[in-house]
Amino acid sequence: MANHILTLCLLVITCSAALAFEPSPLQDFCVADATSSAKVNGLVCKDSKMVEAKDFFFSGLHLLGNTSNFLGSKITPVNVAQVPGLNTLGVSIVRIDFAPMGLNPPHYHPRASEILTVLEGTLFVGFVTSNPENRLISKVLQKGDVFVFPMGLVHFQRNVGHRNAIVMAGFGSQNPGAVGIANAVFGSNPAIPNEVLTTAFQVDKNLIDSLQTKF
Repeated sequence: MANHILTLCLLVITCSAALAFEPSPLQDFCVADATSSAKVNGLVCKDSKMVEAKDFFFSGLHLLGNTSNFLGSKITPVNVAQVPGLNTLGVSIVRIDFAPMGLNPPHYHPRASEILTVLEGTLFVGFVTSNPENRLISKVLQKGDVFVFPMGLVHFQRNVGHRNAIVMAGFGSQNPGAVGIANAVFGSNPAIPNEVLTTAFQVDKNLIDSLQTKF
């Protein structure tokens, strides 16, 4: 099983390179220096003489994610925060575990497209095109299937099978970011004013108050 996951991880990362849009590095590598306070679009490079194999290494994608939460899903990311050597390379990967009926709720990635591969289970996935069309493009995926989510479009995944599901997803960015729609709208800090949300969603203030307490 571990070899199978490793092979698919390499496939996803290789495919995601084709989706990368970040500038090509001008040196062999630029391992992120987490101790630097310099402000740049990305992370400052560590002295190359101090670079070690561990800067390019992560272990743990073979482990089951804990899905005992209200969504029934668990994301295990491997981006520049976990692997400093990904800095400037324009790729990253995640593992997502789903309990039966588990959900990765509607969200979007502001800095990357996503390519997803199903390792186990059956998923219903989809994304929504931009205004004014707002068309849902969706499909049920089985083990071995691949689906692509274009950068910046709202998308989701739900386990519609009767057993746990596992996916690997690659991104064309070292740090794709994720904006959860419900969290962003109802959990912003400070909160979006009630009159904005009641008008936008055409609901009363009590419902907005209730939703804000949940997020």
